[in-house]
Amino acid sequence: MHILHVVGARPNFMKAAPLLRALGEAGGVSQTLVHTGQHYDAAMSDVFFHQLGMPVPDVNLSVGSGSHAQQTAEVMARFEPVVLEQKPDWVVVYGDVNSTAAAALVCAKLQIPVAHVEAGLRSRDRSMPEEINRLVTDQLSDLLFTPSADADANLLQEGIPREKIHLVGNVMIDTLVRLLPQAAMLDNLAGIGPFVLVTLHRPANVDDLPWLREMLTALLQVGRELPVIFPVHPRTRQRMADAGCLPASDGRLRLLPPVPYLEFLAMQRAALVVITDSGGIQEETSYLGVPCLTMRENTERPITLTAGTNTLLGRDIPRLRSELQRVLADPRPDSRPIPLWDGRASERIAKILAG
Repeated sequence: MHILHVVGARPNFMKAAPLLRALGEAGGVSQTLVHTGQHYDAAMSDVFFHQLGMPVPDVNLSVGSGSHAQQTAEVMARFEPVVLEQKPDWVVVYGDVNSTAAAALVCAKLQIPVAHVEAGLRSRDRSMPEEINRLVTDQLSDLLFTPSADADANLLQEGIPREKIHLVGNVMIDTLVRLLPQAAMLDNLAGIGPFVLVTLHRPANVDDLPWLREMLTALLQVGRELPVIFPVHPRTRQRMADAGCLPASDGRLRLLPPVPYLEFLAMQRAALVVITDSGGIQEETSYLGVPCLTMRENTERPITLTAGTNTLLGRDIPRLRSELQRVLADPRPDSRPIPLWDGRASERIAKILAG
């Protein structure tokens, strides 16, 4: 059996790494890894592949940035010849980036079976490009591997046959579980004491310059009580500069460049609370038992609200201040383990694909 994996951005790497490993251990499976280059930073991508123990991609489409339409079209144009040449038995796509939907569309037209890892997540917000990618990919996929029961319910409601749907758990947690011991040994936070960890990158937040200014003001105020560590996405840093509010990094508000996966996992594990607009971080903090305050109006991962450690704040900065005070008063989140988030999701997927 020949399985071809498509990754396009760093979150895909964390999802693909454990499945590549599990399929390799299953035996009788040849694998091809295609990196579309949708998000590509040589230094960051290379270190991610190294830390995750992933093989060097067999094919790099080098698509680069562009509008959503341009990027999707470019992935399709460059991916189709690869699929025609490789003739895989299955193509596995991950998550909800443009590369995911583009690859699924190519395969559907060529009648090549598609398996979608992290299927069924819904924010109910079609203004998010990721939501469109999820909807399209799930309708085109032949196997849908879901991380939680709410994802199954979404797919059934949309008319996906039950026999296509497999509740397997969260492959990102597989990577976290495997690498957590290595992250625990890092001493990059030695001596800092309790701190707040921040990530912001979604256009709805960082492209709203008045909101971004107000948010930075709030973080500076938080920094008077606790150190704030903020690895800044390149897009966010540019918007800060555009807004004229790029603060000087000091001991209370530390603006860092993007950090590799292991280092960031160590930061999440050690943080008193995480402020974010990232989907994956909502999941990781829930597994780690760290309070997460999400600056979004909705989430495609509602299980992190009902069973995890996540609180959805919208874009309400005054509420952020009050929630931070609540966490500081009692940093122990009221949470419970999420079913099948046990580090073995990739094994369950490999058994279905290779079986």
